[in-house]
Amino acid sequence: MTPSRPYLIRAIHEWVLDNELTPYLLVDATAPGVEVPTQYVENGKIVLNVGPRAVEGLQLGNDYVAFRARFSGAPMDVIAPIQAVLAIYAKENGRGMIFTDEDGTPPEPEPSPSKPGRPSLKVVK
Repeated sequence: MTPSRPYLIRAIHEWVLDNELTPYLLVDATAPGVEVPTQYVENGKIVLNVGPRAVEGLQLGNDYVAFRARFSGAPMDVIAPIQAVLAIYAKENGRGMIFTDEDGTPPEPEPSPSKPGRPSLKVVK
């Protein structure tokens, strides 16, 4: 089955724009293939405004996100493999989606520990 992350990114992006908000991406700047302005990276991550007024030629593909934007007035091509996108959300209210694993689905829940035997109480004086 194909990964759901690129489809979810496109859907949340459209949803944010439909609500007249600003879509932001949180990207792992240390992931292989990421090309972003390093001076804006903090703790290995970068937040990118991907609204139509901030970028040109936005491509939300199945394998990567790419666009051209200005950083401190200098134009730059930005590329981020889909697996490097950690979240997409609206700047104004923070609503969106955080991706927790490689295919964009929540991790499997951990199995619950087996039930212990009957509880015992002790009287402490």
